[in-house]
Amino acid sequence: MFLLSNTQMARISQFFPLAHGLVRADDRRVISGIIFVIRNGPKRRDVPMSYGPHKAIQNRFIRWSEMGVFGRIFVELAKGGGGTEETMIDATHLKAHRTAASLLKKGLFPKHIGRTKGGLNSKLHTVCDSEGRPRTLLLTAVQVSDYTGAAALLSSLPPAKALLADKGHDADRFRDALAERKVVACIPSKLQRKIHIPNDKALYRNRRKLENMFGKLKDWRRIHTRYDRCAHTFMSAIAIVAIVIFWIRSTSPEPSTQAQNPRRAHAL
Repeated sequence: MFLLSNTQMARISQFFPLAHGLVRADDRRVISGIIFVIRNGPKRRDVPMSYGPHKAIQNRFIRWSEMGVFGRIFVELAKGGGGTEETMIDATHLKAHRTAASLLKKGLFPKHIGRTKGGLNSKLHTVCDSEGRPRTLLLTAVQVSDYTGAAALLSSLPPAKALLADKGHDADRFRDALAERKVVACIPSKLQRKIHIPNDKALYRNRRKLENMFGKLKDWRRIHTRYDRCAHTFMSAIAIVAIVIFWIRSTSPEPSTQAQNPRRAHAL
């Protein structure tokens, strides 16, 4: 059984909403149960009883997702990440299960699911710092181009000297916007450019940290395959994974947690 350590809970519990009325279920066990579901992908009713009633896990995740609690925790922790020499931006495809697409054309809010030759997918646009930690997340449908997603994230870029991106972000307007912010654009030129713009190849190799970050996110079962029909619940799951892996990861787990399941404690 995996449980968040007291140190990890102290970092995130300050952003939890206050309990009103009856005393709610233990936060540490319920949040750990939510993490267990996202990591391993079982149905919530199959969660071990040691995490508490599965209804508490389900209701807490849905209710706090609607309130934006998990997204707010991610934003606040990312703000405290300090400065960075360069930022990196890219997007990745996330496969959508058929259960996630069952309400594709219903409801007031977009589901951010699009169709490609490989099936239904969503796209996650991410801005990372020089250490490969996500700073900003944006979920769109798969048909949204990388440049469009990057333009939406432009206002939320953390201060940095350079920005690393692939050829999909090579656009004059995007380069001009970075130049106005006095940010060096380390972006390879597209083949159809008549005059290629040189870039720092040694600096561009640091983009591997961004690709590694996407790989770590997709190691979690409910991120690799989207089962949530609502976009805000899926984004909450992504925010939880980013928080656990990059922002509250404990280098020295508590003895009790390490003794219960050392492999799980190392993985998270």
